Amino acid sequence: MKKSYFGIPLSLLIHLVAINVTLYYFTAETYRYGITGVIYYNLGWLFVTHSIKFYSNAKRQANTSKTLNFLRVFVLYGLVFFSSFTFLGPKTYSIVYLFGVYGFICLQLLVFRMFFYWIKKIYYSSISKPNKVVVVGWDKNLKKVRAIFDNQNHNFEYVGFFDNKNSKSPTYLGPIERCYKYIFENDITEVFCIASQLTKNEIKELIRITDNTFKHIKIIPDNKEFFTRAMSVELYGNVPVLDLRASPLELEYANLVKRGFDIFFSSIVIVFILSWLSPLIYILQKFDSPGPVFFTQSRHGLNKKTFLCYKYRSMTRSNDCDTLMACKNDMRVTKLGRILRRTSIDELPQFINVFLGHMSVVGPRPHMHLHTEKYQNSVDKYLVRHFLKPGITGLAQIKGYRGEIIKQSDIINRVRYDIFYMEKWSLKLDLSIIYYTVYNAIKGEEKAY
Repeated sequence: MKKSYFGIPLSLLIHLVAINVTLYYFTAETYRYGITGVIYYNLGWLFVTHSIKFYSNAKRQANTSKTLNFLRVFVLYGLVFFSSFTFLGPKTYSIVYLFGVYGFICLQLLVFRMFFYWIKKIYYSSISKPNKVVVVGWDKNLKKVRAIFDNQNHNFEYVGFFDNKNSKSPTYLGPIERCYKYIFENDITEVFCIASQLTKNEIKELIRITDNTFKHIKIIPDNKEFFTRAMSVELYGNVPVLDLRASPLELEYANLVKRGFDIFFSSIVIVFILSWLSPLIYILQKFDSPGPVFFTQSRHGLNKKTFLCYKYRSMTRSNDCDTLMACKNDMRVTKLGRILRRTSIDELPQFINVFLGHMSVVGPRPHMHLHTEKYQNSVDKYLVRHFLKPGITGLAQIKGYRGEIIKQSDIINRVRYDIFYMEKWSLKLDLSIIYYTVYNAIKGEEKAY
């Protein structure tokens, strides 16, 4: 679930608009008394909501906590509202009328909250199946986190927990040693680890297994040391949880920025380059070798989902195009194809993939299915790179790890750079990678991949 930095400002804005518009129309004499009234009601709301942490960063809360927060804010802001009539403006309203006005304010806030969760519920029901969650270890925090899992407004399906102490609970799945096999065989998406109940080695083993089986791991911490560069803290109710695979791209605004940039950049390339380049290459190909202008190949993308990756055809037709990676001086490469590959022009049709949302301009390069199956079993943390959309270019490519994979260190270092990019993403980094990609293409370095 992506973190949202728009939810709180949007809610605050809507609440203040509802309060101000209602007071303007229903207690006009008092509200129009002067700027003092405007400042009083708005600062009063900000002070009350801040004092009780109404707009909390703990985005995953149980329903009971949210209900109590609403009752607190209604009572406290009610005191602010009614006390204002002892010193602001003429006393022309009856107490019954004022209760009606304040009740209307509260009703609007409740309706907005219900509408917000209704939209949220529709959204979660429209996307893929819920994240299946298991918890490894048991302590008092499990009940608090379980309340979050049971909240229907979140996309969680709680399966059960593992612990070395036997339990009669219907959600008890067995001792901790069984969790490794269970996670792998039962399509578990997220693993919550209660650090106080596990040894440091057990935690490290869980991290290793989840990284190499494309699972998310989150840790409810104690004083054990298991830090990573990308570690961030989230609040589930009032329980702190460490996300060991956090990325700036989990922030909602970051995804909007990156997706907006992708659409803008790919649109320019499609309209001003591909529109005339594709017909030209088609004509040149007819003189060079028979076959279609585009070559499509199935690749693994975000969350290891399959998509068709577009390229300009640079090789002759063969039966091993999906199993045999091109190499330097490959006899299958045509004369025109050698030019296309040397300048990376053959990759330009992938901007269609970017526009369609299959890829991003910058990200880990997508590999053939055969290579994914091979390297996920032989390269540590290889599948972590699939938490991002694949890119036309990437950090690993500008650092020299592009083209044919000759030795094991080539793919290991490529994965390391991909994970580093995921952890340190910024728009500035994307622009830098694009610049060096263009620079390398102008130099004309031949590639095989």
